[in-house]
Amino acid sequence: MRIDIWSDVVCPWCSIGKRRLERALADFPHRDEVEMVFHSFLLDPGAPTEPTETAQQMLARKYGLSLEEAAEKQGAVIAVAAELGMDWSRHPDSPHAATVDAHRLLHLALAEGGRGQQAALKDALLHAYFGEARNLADHDVLREVATGIGLDAGRVSAVLASEEYADAVAADVAQARAYGANGVPFFVVDEKYGVSGAQPTELFAQLLERAWSESRPVLATVPGAEDADACGPDGCAI
Repeated sequence: MRIDIWSDVVCPWCSIGKRRLERALADFPHRDEVEMVFHSFLLDPGAPTEPTETAQQMLARKYGLSLEEAAEKQGAVIAVAAELGMDWSRHPDSPHAATVDAHRLLHLALAEGGRGQQAALKDALLHAYFGEARNLADHDVLREVATGIGLDAGRVSAVLASEEYADAVAADVAQARAYGANGVPFFVVDEKYGVSGAQPTELFAQLLERAWSESRPVLATVPGAEDADACGPDGCAI
């Protein structure tokens, strides 16, 4: 079973939704047969590469809030993250900056290290931003995070110095739009079920069970029929 996930690395609900899905997968009996694939989405395509404000200041500006009101809104989200085992106490100071280069590195990780390395980089980027308030538009930061999960330093530097994988990022965003996704996180299970938002763990668990059962239907037994003589690997009934 395959789960495609569209998200941005500076989206709090994307990180929360990912953690809730992971909790549902932890209790899913067929979890070893589920693959997660991460896709790019740019919440603010016009965000600067040189940040001039924090996430909290951006929130206040965007929604016409005072800094105190923005802090209260962020505090509620930070509390949700804490319930899931994530310490985001430094997040109010996270720089508001462009994420396209981080997404290009996620495509590099997928191309050169497969799903596992892509997932590792995704986790590392989320922690760097929400847990450590680091600037994900800073190439030195990106290089440190990417090489820290095993990506080749030379390849990372080459990608950051070019536009490599920019087309892949754009294609991901276009696919999300084609699915009708205007926000993230957005989950697509087996190209059949689309789910928007950081749903509760229980809903993800129900979705996993439903998608699994529908992809592997069990034949119905004819009413009244009982086991009868047959042959098997150990021989035939006599």
